[in-house]
Amino acid sequence: MMFGIEYYIGLILIGIVAGFASGLLGVGGGFLIVPFQYFLLKYVGVAPDLAMLISLGTSLAIIIPTASSGAYKHSQKLDNIFGPGIKLGIFGIIGSFIGGFVAAGLSSRILEIIFGLLLLFIAIRNILSRDKKENPARFDFNLITIALTGLFVGFFSGLLGIGGGIFLIVILTMLLGFSMIQAIGTSSVFISLTAIGGTLSYIISGWGINTFPLSLGYVSIVNFILIACFSVPIAQVGAKYAHMLPEKRLKQVFGVVVLYIALKMLGVLP
Repeated sequence: MMFGIEYYIGLILIGIVAGFASGLLGVGGGFLIVPFQYFLLKYVGVAPDLAMLISLGTSLAIIIPTASSGAYKHSQKLDNIFGPGIKLGIFGIIGSFIGGFVAAGLSSRILEIIFGLLLLFIAIRNILSRDKKENPARFDFNLITIALTGLFVGFFSGLLGIGGGIFLIVILTMLLGFSMIQAIGTSSVFISLTAIGGTLSYIISGWGINTFPLSLGYVSIVNFILIACFSVPIAQVGAKYAHMLPEKRLKQVFGVVVLYIALKMLGVLP
């Protein structure tokens, strides 16, 4: 299977956009990597079911170095993000591993709808974003809340090929009393670990089944290298701007972009 130059340019652009989003918002960037890869793969003639699984598996593999890059940058300005992030990430790895295997058994259309609804949630939340005030903790940050949060967010990370930061940040800020910037930094650490479990499950479930060239299971090596080469350094740029720019306006602009992608995934837009 041969691809034209536009395919490789598309992968580079995905890396730039997803990397900036990852560092800026403390998310893995999978909510952009998955749909953009999916549209690109379908454009070059890959069957929808295979295109979706490659997009999910490769997204998680890319998220590992991308989120790690953002986490490193955040750690230079924030204290105490590695402890909570690693504790949550241990359970996130388990949840993500399970979620990846569940995804392998679902059709592309079901995954499109689930992913579209996720993006719709992200878009609305960002568009309606208000200036964040610190919330009092409603629950203690203990072994029970760590395990439940890690497993829950990790499962959806593996199922949808995302880092899960969009869920984790909501839980940390609204239920566990984290400030927004502390939650973003902790999320970056969590995502770096959680994506490992999901990546392994997509490699195992796609081993000997995936017909896409140069792949490990459902992880495309070509897509991984090209996207990650740009997303990893750009994630540090995004993390830098997260400490400088007005959060509310940035999230609203991102929300509009994600709303368009959500409606496209759901089939509302052509």
